[in-house]
Amino acid sequence: MTDLVTIDIGGTHARFALARVDNGTIALDPPVTLETAEHTGLESAWRAFERIAGKALPRAAAVAIAGPVNGDCVPMTNSNWVLHISAFERDAGLDAVTVLNDFGAVAHAVARAPADQLVHICGPDRALPERGTVSVIGPGTGLGVAHFHRFPGGYHVQASEGGHIGFAPQDELDDAILAALRAQYGRVATERVNAGPGIVPIYHALGGKESFDDRVLWQRGLDGSDELAALAVERFCASLGAVVGDYALAHGASAVVLAGGLGLRLRQILPRSDFGKRFCAKPRYETMMAGIPVKLIVHPQPGLYGAAAAFAAEHGS
Repeated sequence: MTDLVTIDIGGTHARFALARVDNGTIALDPPVTLETAEHTGLESAWRAFERIAGKALPRAAAVAIAGPVNGDCVPMTNSNWVLHISAFERDAGLDAVTVLNDFGAVAHAVARAPADQLVHICGPDRALPERGTVSVIGPGTGLGVAHFHRFPGGYHVQASEGGHIGFAPQDELDDAILAALRAQYGRVATERVNAGPGIVPIYHALGGKESFDDRVLWQRGLDGSDELAALAVERFCASLGAVVGDYALAHGASAVVLAGGLGLRLRQILPRSDFGKRFCAKPRYETMMAGIPVKLIVHPQPGLYGAAAAFAAEHGS
């Protein structure tokens, strides 16, 4: 059995939990959530978690981080944190560490998730395939994109920075959203629209005049207190369906799994929204797209669980 700290770092929150890996079985203690903006980096947040834990931490860690992991230096995409892996390993006194992209970790969680943690959104209501590719996509502070390929006896995860492909408008409203964002940013990445903050330009394109931030708009839209914000939520779901269908095409996916806190908040809305319609709206491939099951992982901490799974795959248990 291996004791470790598993960590999931996003643009807004850094989540920590003590974990145990024993012959492929992963157990997580209750997580601790810290605000990323309140710390200068992982070392600072690690010390804060150690104070909260009230004891010395294990000498092993699994770190899922929202950024490309291509070497010792890992800059985050939606935060000013920069992780220097070797320095963190030394300063924390670790004997073993695994660092991977945050949505790579979520893909590990999806690959190991039991059927009751995957709820149906659209398409055929059947289990994930035992062979083939599964796309894993999650809107949050940014848009996380990964996929894994299943084969007899295992699976292989491929993380990506797919949230930064260009936004592809589908109709006149999308054209208006793109024009407004282009005036502000120049090139417009798809996560400007299809991640949590994207509710703001959608709301304004629908005619909203007030300057709410995205958290306020999501609250007002989801609780029904603001009719225009509720329309923006519906439009967000449709736009998400379009881009998720594009990723499924690009990955050659046999199934798709949505993830993330925002996905969970949209659990009841997505199946009755235009998500499925826009997912399938790929001329010449509508029938193929309609045959792809789309699910939502409801594990409360897939990033933490998946990071621990990646650690077990790399170091054993």
